[in-house]
Amino acid sequence: QVQLVESGGGLVQPGGSLNLSCAASGFNLGSNAIGWFRQAPGKEREGVACSGSSDGTIYYVDSVKGRFTISRDNAKNTVCLQMNSLKPEDTAVYYCAARRTTGRDLRAVAYDYWGQGTQVTVSS
Repeated sequence: QVQLVESGGGLVQPGGSLNLSCAASGFNLGSNAIGWFRQAPGKEREGVACSGSSDGTIYYVDSVKGRFTISRDNAKNTVCLQMNSLKPEDTAVYYCAARRTTGRDLRAVAYDYWGQGTQVTVSS
């Protein structure tokens, strides 16, 4: 059984930082594509960052470029999203996702497995 479990969300002031982590079981993240998505109330789920495989192919949505960094720890079978210079518009539930293939993709429909999500709130 595949499980993805996110952690690290919370309340942070504008300009602050958070590091989200996603731990996988029953699935090898190291050889497959992974992604981070977010969904704000009343909005569609949005792809934020993805990594096609361990060869280093990475893509970010324009709104987070230069502020967010996706990374893998293959030894721990985890993926992280370091978020800096957070803005109120980054407030959302953040999800990690994994695909049974390689290749970067920010479309939610392209992913096979999902975590339960972690709330990120950016507010003063």
